[in-house]
Amino acid sequence: MDSFDQLAQQYEPMIHKIIRSLNIYKNKEEYFHSGLIGLWEAAKAFNPEKGEFTNYAYSYIKGQILNEMNRNNKQDERCIHPKEEYWETVKDENPESPLEIEFLLSYCQDLTERETKWVIYTCVEFLSVREIAEKEHVSLSAVKQWRNGAKRKLKDLIDIVE
Repeated sequence: MDSFDQLAQQYEPMIHKIIRSLNIYKNKEEYFHSGLIGLWEAAKAFNPEKGEFTNYAYSYIKGQILNEMNRNNKQDERCIHPKEEYWETVKDENPESPLEIEFLLSYCQDLTERETKWVIYTCVEFLSVREIAEKEHVSLSAVKQWRNGAKRKLKDLIDIVE
């Protein structure tokens, strides 16, 4: 294994050169790994009577990387990646999550109305403290107090359940 590590270190610049010559700019590590596999296979299959190892390794490594490129290109052709504009036109079929809200509310029985609002805004609508303050027309510190109270009470509730 040490001999392959030395071989890999010796041929690493060649693998990088092949990657650059093929204009690969995405997933370079993946292609470098494929190049190492090609080097490994070349080392196993090399016959010294048929020529120099450097030429043999170059063609083997390049072939392995080209095979990987073909596999990735076929995969990309099979997969559909809609453009960003598409996602703007898709309508959410179920914008409300009644079960999620009911589940959260079951934990909020001991919370004040405002602490419960903080939980719903944070966990369902994913609003920040600043956004909640703007929506409720209160100060940031008020929302932070709601948050601290809710967290404290929910933590105590979880400790009791455990």
